[in-house]
Amino acid sequence: MSTHLKTELKVLTALDRDKLPANAARVGIVEGAIAPEQASGLASLFRDVAFETVGATWPDRYKGEIDILIASVDAASSDELNQAFRRLGRDATSVRVLVVLRNADVATTRAVVQAGAADVLPAPFGEAALALSLERLLAHEPRKKGTPEKAGEVVALLKAGGGVGATSIGVQVSHLIAERLGASGGVCFADLDLQFGAAALYFDIPEPLTIMECLALGDRLGETQFTTMLATHKSGVRLLAGPRDLTPLETLTPTIVDSLIGGLRRDFAVTLIDLPSVWTVWTNRVLQLCDRIVLVTNLSVAHVHLARRQLDVLKLQRLGDVPLTLVCNAVTAEQQNTLPVKNAEKAIGRTFDAVIPADSAVMGAATNEGLTVRAVRRGTKLEKALTQVAGALAANATLNRQAVI
Repeated sequence: MSTHLKTELKVLTALDRDKLPANAARVGIVEGAIAPEQASGLASLFRDVAFETVGATWPDRYKGEIDILIASVDAASSDELNQAFRRLGRDATSVRVLVVLRNADVATTRAVVQAGAADVLPAPFGEAALALSLERLLAHEPRKKGTPEKAGEVVALLKAGGGVGATSIGVQVSHLIAERLGASGGVCFADLDLQFGAAALYFDIPEPLTIMECLALGDRLGETQFTTMLATHKSGVRLLAGPRDLTPLETLTPTIVDSLIGGLRRDFAVTLIDLPSVWTVWTNRVLQLCDRIVLVTNLSVAHVHLARRQLDVLKLQRLGDVPLTLVCNAVTAEQQNTLPVKNAEKAIGRTFDAVIPADSAVMGAATNEGLTVRAVRRGTKLEKALTQVAGALAANATLNRQAVI
């Protein structure tokens, strides 16, 4: 295994060694701490980091060349634990140590942390957990002078009742914004509909990182580098998926929302947050922190009434000044004969910013196959209306994208 690991790292780091910045972080791996395929996964995710082996045992000296060390300790071996405690006490100020702890229990894990480990990963663990841990350690690197603060736009998707198509609109609009911003932008779709979120299906991303996996980070949630961790659609949009199982709404809190939005705002030019159709303390906090709200309704008496109710609640919560884009979705000619758009606008008390025509064939194919509507069929009225919404949401991000990714 040691020869295999050396070969893996030699090849992986040599490929982009000349492209690494002079101050690139350096990660040393004790042979056997992680599997060769895990080392390969890290090197592919963190292309601005230099990985190398440091030998078969925990090194006595680092020669100032290692910023982070990944080492393995067996909690069932008192000798290994005592040696780890001594080394952690010696090295804590010079190198951050990620301890892979085999045969772990709560007491031993706590003791290793208290001894000076920067993080502990109880074995076995998945590649995502390893990458998240390393990402947190790298995030503690001091920000270089002259590096601009990132402050992307956050857009909340609010529904006038269930089934209005807000998620499908948000997914399609995120594709268009990513296209508009190009390589200098970054777009994220965060599905916080904890009970009925389906964005992962609409993007056709089978195993994305979910909000529940992020919650395991606790207080360190805001330190996560989402640009690295989140799955990417071929359009360039990154996805933070909703839970795989139905989850109580009270799982999220305003404090968690603060950390999450802070990290997303830092890492992306535009983040679209899909909210559940009910109000909670934490959804209120999302709306307070966002830069714009998109309220989606349908053209029916019931949904027009619900849209008006949502606008009234926003005013009661002192959110009436937040810029709002009002969208009427999936409008058919038959609906307009029964309830004209102008009558609906009069009942709501304001005009629609976008009226999106119903095109179940195109939108259905795009949703079912994880495609953009343009990939299904070009030049449709549906595409034109979605492009209008995307242009409004991306306007501020386009102006400020030099300050973001």
